[in-house]
Parts: sequence; structure tokens; C-alpha cells
Amino acid sequence: MKAFAALKQRLLEVDDLQGAANVLRWDQATYMPPGGAPARGRQTAALARLAHERLVDAETGHLLDGAAKETASLPFDSDEASLVRVARRSWEQAVRIPAPLVSEFHEHTAASYQAWTEARPQSDFEAVRPTLERTLELSRRMAECFPGYDHIADPLIDFFDYGTKAADVKRLFADLRARLVPLVRAIASRPLADDACLHQPAPEAEQLAFGLEVIRDFGYDFHRGRQDKTPHPFMTKFSLGDVRITTRVRENEFTDSFYSTLHECGHALYEQGINLSYEGTPMATGASSGVHESQSRLWENQVGRSHGFWEHYHPRLERAFPRQMQGVSVDTIYRAVNRVQRSLIRTEADEVTYNLHVMLRFGLELDLLEGKLAVKDLARAWRERFEADFGIPVPDDRRGVLQDVHWFSGPIGGVFQGYTLGNILSAQFHGCAVKAHPGIPDDVRRGEFGVLRGWLRENVHRHGAKFTASELVERVTGGELSIEPYLDYLWGKYRPLYGLREEERQGAGVA
Repeated sequence: MKAFAALKQRLLEVDDLQGAANVLRWDQATYMPPGGAPARGRQTAALARLAHERLVDAETGHLLDGAAKETASLPFDSDEASLVRVARRSWEQAVRIPAPLVSEFHEHTAASYQAWTEARPQSDFEAVRPTLERTLELSRRMAECFPGYDHIADPLIDFFDYGTKAADVKRLFADLRARLVPLVRAIASRPLADDACLHQPAPEAEQLAFGLEVIRDFGYDFHRGRQDKTPHPFMTKFSLGDVRITTRVRENEFTDSFYSTLHECGHALYEQGINLSYEGTPMATGASSGVHESQSRLWENQVGRSHGFWEHYHPRLERAFPRQMQGVSVDTIYRAVNRVQRSLIRTEADEVTYNLHVMLRFGLELDLLEGKLAVKDLARAWRERFEADFGIPVPDDRRGVLQDVHWFSGPIGGVFQGYTLGNILSAQFHGCAVKAHPGIPDDVRRGEFGVLRGWLRENVHRHGAKFTASELVERVTGGELSIEPYLDYLWGKYRPLYGLREEERQGAGVA
């Protein structure tokens, strides 16, 4: 196993360089003064180039060939054979992209992120339009490194949700949209739930402390993690021993900080649960963007927006915010955090309308990549399509095209579909967990999460990227990704909340 051992050592060196670059990106998003942006771009670009060159070196290919021979007799799901398989996939993707393009892209995205942080509060799309135009150019150049694609977005999607094509996503979104829109209309015909209790001034320190208390109960390991503030929440990993999350706080929007904390904790629990022997290899990460989002959305929604969750945490919420929560019942909180209303901001959207936000962005990405839409017309197109889909005007670009960080910190294309794939998978995985352990809902009412976390760790987390998303879903659920469990979950939850009728269930297309 000499080639295998040498391959692991080389992969470790690549991973260390990538981890160091992640430290610099995390610092830029949390503590770095604005003046550090130009140098930070050069630094992250240099590390990305070095990691890329080390990975695509011809010697890596020779080591992969040797390691493949050494592991040829091992079972498909052995750690050794899996590592060679996953590493080869990473290598085959990387060798197609020239190192100068990798360096250019990373230096550009560091500058683009900084420009976004300054333009968004001012709602100044024109300030970042030239930057976004270059992002689109670089995204196309990366995609064109993979000739033979059916759609220019396919190679970009492959980076995040391997094996998924733009055509697959379009079909899935069309099916889901046809089932969701009638449900949204049915709920919209009912009176809105009262969520005034969530919009009272609440000190930042108390908000952060309450969120930290909950994720500590979830099982987030603070010996291997920490939380900081940032303009757009995210999770990042420097190693399996250092998995960090971020949040943002608005003093009159308790749920903004709270649910972003739960969401990022779900991502972090996944990374902290990966088999430690995978450290330093391409297997030490999530199976796909969709699988990763399934974990964040599961803890945020199936757990954190459940009635049982608030039965347990309501007394603690009252202690944390005695004035704001005076006279507010468990049922009021539950209805408030599950209020369905067409709204402007994706990260604040309810579960029923959330995917419509994702579909909007995915459609715009495809049009940009295909050349049907110019960046100079993007803000206008966003406003027009949003009003057509949601029936409400977009008052400014801060709450429109500038609200998400993704196009300003990475490529245009490849990321957003993962959120909806994650929503769908969260229901499948949670349903399987409850089927295996019917007492999980009662555990949540008691504030006990060990059984659920343990099932997820055993069936999803520990495998890291050992299996593709489709392989993992088959292993866990016994079938393929399906929208039916997700639609059943939504109907089961929102029917009693909004007094929906059976005929509306059929109208929503929920079987």
C-alpha cells in the first residue's frame, strides 16, 4: 500500500493549504478591517493556486493509478477503495481547470465579497455590477473547461451536487412548483398568524446566549467550534477539529439570529460527525450541497420549528426575555415561527414559500450563463420576476438582487439548487429517523436530541463524502430522492395551523 500511503500524504498537504485559505476567508467575513481586502485577495489566490497545483501534479495521477491497483480487491464501500474513488473524481475535475484561472477566480471573489459588503447596505447595485460581470465571465470560463456538457451550468452544478444536471433540477423544480403554488394560495386565503412577539427589541447578548444554549443542547461541540458574527451567516471548516459557524443579529428580529444559528449548527453537526480517520482527505466533507443543506434545514425546521421544541424551550425563552415574552403562550410562539407569508428575503422565508425564492435565483442563473440576461439588466429582471411570483414589489436592491452573498463570493451557478434539494431530503431523512426511533418527537419535547443526532451520525454524518448523494440516499431511505415525503410533511404541519380543507390538499397535489 505504498502508493496509497503516499497519496494520502499528498492529499493531506492539499487539504492543509485549502484549510489555511478557509481561515483567511473566515477572517475576511468576520474580523478583517476593510483595508485588508486587496492583500487578502492575493493571499487566498496564492493558497488556492498552490493547493490546485499540488493536486493536479502528474505525480498525483500516478499515485491514484498505483493506489487503485493496491485497493482493487477491496469492497466498494471500504474506506481505502472509497478514498481512491473520491480522490480521483476530485483530481479529474481539478486537472481540467488551469492554475492561473483558479488563482484569478479566488483573488476576484475576495474583492467581490468586499464590494458586496459595502454595496448591500447602500442598496447600490451599480457599484458591484462590473464586479458581477467579471464573476459571470469567470464562471463561464470555468464551465467551458468541461466541454461536452448539455448545459453550461452542468459543470458548475457538478462541483456542488455531483451527478446532477441543470435539466434534472428544472424538472424537479417544475414538479415541486406545481404542487407548492396551490398550497401557498390556500394558506394565503387565511388570516395571517400573529408574530408580533418576534418583532420586539431584544438585546444582542441575550439573543446570542439563547441560541448558543440551544445548539449546545443539540450537540454542537464547542471544543471543536465557535460562533462569530458576519453579514451573511455561514459554516466553515478548517479541519475536523475546527468547525465554525457565524450568525447575524438584529435587535428587533429575534428569529433572524436564532434560526440562522440553528441552521449553521446543522451544517456543523454534519462536519463534526464525519469519521475522524478521513481527516485531510476529500472524504472529510459532506456528500453534496443538497445533503449538507438537508442537515441544516432538518435542525432548523423539523426540529426547531416543531411544537414539541417550543414546549420545551418556551419556559427558557420566557426567562431569557421576560418582558418580551410576557403573556405569550407556546401556541402563539409556534404559530408565529411558522407564519406563512410572501416575503422579500430568502433566509427569512417560511417553509412553504422558501423554495420559490430558490427557483427564482436558479432561473436567473441559467439565463445569465446562457447569455439570455445581461448583468446590467439583472436587478430589473429580479424585481419583475419576484413581483410576478410573489405578488409584492421589491422596494430596493438591498432586499432584492443584493440580498444573498453567493454570487459575490463564488461562481454564478451551482449553489442555489442545493437549498431545495436539502429541503426535500430533510423530510426523507427525518422520516426515516422517526420510523427507526418513534420516540424522537417525545425526546424533542424533553429537550433531548441524542437519539436523533446519533441516527444522523450513524447513517449520514460519519460517511462524509464517501458516497455520492444518490448512493447515500439509496442507503439511508431505500429509494431515490422524492418530493412526496416533503409535501406530506408540509401538509401535515400546515393543515391544522391554517385550517386547510381536504379538497385543498388535492388542489395542492399532495397525495
